[in-house]
Amino acid sequence: MNQKSSSGRRANVLGVHSIDHFALEVPDLEEARKFYTLFGLDVRDKNGALELYTVGNPHRWGVLNQGGAKRLRYLSFGIYADEMEAFSAHLDSCGVSKIDAPEGVESNGIWFAGFDGLPINVRVADKATPSEKSHFTFISSAPGESGAIPNSKAPKVHPRRLSHFAIFTTDVNAAIDYYEKTLGLRLSDKSEPAVAFLHGVHGSDHHLLALVLSDRRGMHHNSWDVGSVMEVGLGGATMARAGYGPNWGLGQHVLGANYFYYVRDPWGSFSEYSADIDFIPSDVDWPSANHAPEDSMFLWGPDPFPEFIQNTEPAEA
Repeated sequence: MNQKSSSGRRANVLGVHSIDHFALEVPDLEEARKFYTLFGLDVRDKNGALELYTVGNPHRWGVLNQGGAKRLRYLSFGIYADEMEAFSAHLDSCGVSKIDAPEGVESNGIWFAGFDGLPINVRVADKATPSEKSHFTFISSAPGESGAIPNSKAPKVHPRRLSHFAIFTTDVNAAIDYYEKTLGLRLSDKSEPAVAFLHGVHGSDHHLLALVLSDRRGMHHNSWDVGSVMEVGLGGATMARAGYGPNWGLGQHVLGANYFYYVRDPWGSFSEYSADIDFIPSDVDWPSANHAPEDSMFLWGPDPFPEFIQNTEPAEA
């Protein structure tokens, strides 16, 4: 194990600490506003775009712009302020192709063409990934008391933060090597050749970034942390009753062990309610492994529908 500071930061190791935010293009901003608001996020207007926040949290997790089709525009990762110079030199030594920020996007930090050409941004930012395992509540009632919650009084589910982000990639193993080398992420677990999960070295959930095999890049899902199984199920039911689907859940994953419910968005990708995911502290060297397919997806729950791993984004021109 490596030494860690009192803040939970892993000492003397260069690596991103968080996904600062993600950026999408969608064909209908009003449809996006409706979907993410009902999902429980705080959706705000800014300069003709939508920004995604969680209720009561000042961090901006996502930016949505108008486009011809749903498309993952870029991913932005946060680093500590004292690492910017070292990160710039490190990326130069990796031979990355530095690029300009996408049109209309602030040029904050370093921009480069990532694996499969996905634009990647590294910027100085506050750590948005937790430094300890998220609080999880099992809600029950005492003997002689009713645990019933009438539908008319059901609470609104509000995610607390972004948990992780899953992208499609053309080569999972090559992408693992790339993001370990450039961003300092580390492999948590994988199931060749289809999927892999990477965590941050300064303490993060079991996966900060997930990789899913496809013939082109894109977003598979964004995942949001909630505090109980009830919130996972209630959030999913709320979205299903509003007509979104087909969805997958309620269930429990094997790798990461989180409870899940995936809601299909209007463009064929997903937003996930997630609770009680494994946490990897900054001083733990996680024993990563390659798992058989039957031990890589879910422990219990309904079978996913065939389109669950379909990449609906258009190929880049």
